[in-house]
Amino acid sequence: MTPFGKRVRELRAAKRVTQKQMASDIGVSPAWLSALEKGHRGRPNWAFLQRIIAYFNIIWDEADELVELARLSHPKITVDTSGLSPEATETANLLAELIAELDREELESLLGELRQMREKRTAPQPEKR
Repeated sequence: MTPFGKRVRELRAAKRVTQKQMASDIGVSPAWLSALEKGHRGRPNWAFLQRIIAYFNIIWDEADELVELARLSHPKITVDTSGLSPEATETANLLAELIAELDREELESLLGELRQMREKRTAPQPEKR
């Protein structure tokens, strides 16, 4: 399951609609929606995201969160380390080798560290005087 698929399933459960009903309402097959929720579909496109946002009447920050989850939900990701350091290539390869064996605690720890690293790089820098 992808982060986006998990969130869609949570939203659907909160609204108390079946996959079949939601699929009909947004114009996809129940099998397609099931595959999306389970992570057997690629990242949803912008038009589909807009249908989901409208269907659940999601606004502002929650819509931004859903868009970000979709961005981070490609189930068959490729990491291109050409031109990067040997350490970057080793890191990508080790992660690919170990990802299926990591338990929930190890994944949460690694994910927390990566989120902190991203936050440091994307946080606004204080103005210099």
